[in-house]
Parts: sequence; C-alpha cells; structure tokens
Amino acid sequence: MTDDSAERAFRRHPDFEPTDGGAFAVTSTPFENTTVADDGAYRVTVRAPEIDAVVAGETVADVVADGWFETLERRLDDVHAVAETDDADPPEIRREGEAVSVVVEFAREDPAGAPDDAKAIVDYVEGTWVQGIIPGYDYREPAASLLDRATQNYDDEPGDDAPDGPSGAPPL
Repeated sequence: MTDDSAERAFRRHPDFEPTDGGAFAVTSTPFENTTVADDGAYRVTVRAPEIDAVVAGETVADVVADGWFETLERRLDDVHAVAETDDADPPEIRREGEAVSVVVEFAREDPAGAPDDAKAIVDYVEGTWVQGIIPGYDYREPAASLLDRATQNYDDEPGDDAPDGPSGAPPL
C-alpha cells in the first residue's frame, strides 16, 4: 500500500490483517482474499473454490460444474454495488484451476471507509458462494464449516421456539 492514511484505516479495522505482500486480508472468511490500495484506488481479490473442489467422495459432472459457475457469475455481477462509492467497476470473474477469482476495483477519496467497502465485497462473495452450494453432495472444507455456520445462524433466529401452529402442527 502506498497511501499512509489507507494503510492506517486497514490496520485499525478489526476484520483485517496485513499480508506479506503489503496488502490486507479479511480474517473472517476461509477464502483467500487481498485488498490493495494505491492513491485512492482499491483492488479487492477473492479466491473461492470451484464446486468440484469441495465435493467429497465424487466428481461433479462438467455440466453441473459449468452451470454452477455460470449461476455464481450472474449472482456476483453486481458485487461492486455494495461499495459505498459511485466509482466501482463491475467485477472480473474467472476460473483459475480449482478456484474462482473475483476482482473488484473501486475508488474512494476518503480512505477511512475503504475497509468497510472491501469487507462488504468479500462478505458478498462468500455469502453468494454459500447460496450456490448444491444440495445432495457431501462437502469438505471450507464448504462444510460454512454450511454448519449458516445452519447454526438459521437455527439461532429469534422466534424458533414459538409454537408452529394449532396443536403444535407445522403451518400449511
């Protein structure tokens, strides 16, 4: 990072840690990610596994893997919109071996808000990736723990202990 105020903003943010290459990474996701700042311009890169890379015990058919990627690509088409700036480029999304790479570039005059924008982008990619998990497969990491976390968060929602319907029957 060449911008001292941007570097300070990322160092102060509780969800980022510096990387060896002078970038910063969100610590709350299992996905490899980096954010680089250069004079008010920011580049966020997130690498998430392809679906076949996290399915345990079998190979995902090419047609399923291709459909999964195309759906993920469409769902991430507006990821740049989560940045609180009018100057964010649509994402560059591509397959790289067993991973999907998502790159979003945005500009921001006030570096204090850049970490929140970068984290929002990383979180959006992670959440969208989790939504694309295909039922019926057994998963290994990081999908398994992300699914467990999503299920736990759903189970912890308020109102879960309310009666379902008359005489405890589930509502129709």
